[in-house]
Amino acid sequence: MSAELPGRETVLETKNLTREIPGKVLVNGISLRVEQGELLAIVGPSGAGKSSFLRLINRLDEPTAGGVYLHGREYREFAPRELRRKVGMMMQSAYLFPGTVADNLSFGPRQHGELLSPSRIEELLEQVRLAGFSGRDISNLSGGEAQRVSLARTLANKPEVLLLDEPTASLDERAEREIETLLACILAEHRLTALMVTHDSAQAVRIANRAILIDAGRLVFDGKVQEALHAQSTLE
Repeated sequence: MSAELPGRETVLETKNLTREIPGKVLVNGISLRVEQGELLAIVGPSGAGKSSFLRLINRLDEPTAGGVYLHGREYREFAPRELRRKVGMMMQSAYLFPGTVADNLSFGPRQHGELLSPSRIEELLEQVRLAGFSGRDISNLSGGEAQRVSLARTLANKPEVLLLDEPTASLDERAEREIETLLACILAEHRLTALMVTHDSAQAVRIANRAILIDAGRLVFDGKVQEALHAQSTLE
């Protein structure tokens, strides 16, 4: 288990988190603490269980043992919709709904009875450097623009934790760096906590505060980013 950062609150904790399917253990007894404002990189070989671990944290999948705690509360105490507002997730692909950018940003808040004002929509778009895009149809967005809309849509729910599942893997190098810069700025500004699955070692070094290495569903290293990447290289 990792040491807590001085003066920071534990925002997210997993205890013995496990998921099994017939014939395979996807996640095997992972216990972890993530502190306020951290960006934790999750690295490991393909098929190691990184994305499976991330999906358990906001109940896209259900564990077969163990639990997840948000500010000390077991996550089953939250309705799934409420949990996914508090623990937002960005995937490798944006998966935007048909319609306009504004339609997409308004969707999540509307599910819990909140109507986003035009000024709030514009504020969110300014945060992701897409000012003036509210009326743009999502079919007319580039890959990088779509991922920025996906980030703004997640932020519209006022999350406390961001789960990032290879959010730049499908982008070219320029768009990747733009998303990285945006994430770093937004996480710092809002003091958000984030967990990011990445296969890009250089990306982990650039933006993560800490890294864990998962192999065959187990947590095998938790510490400095460079040391986690070195440990990963010994598995390959």
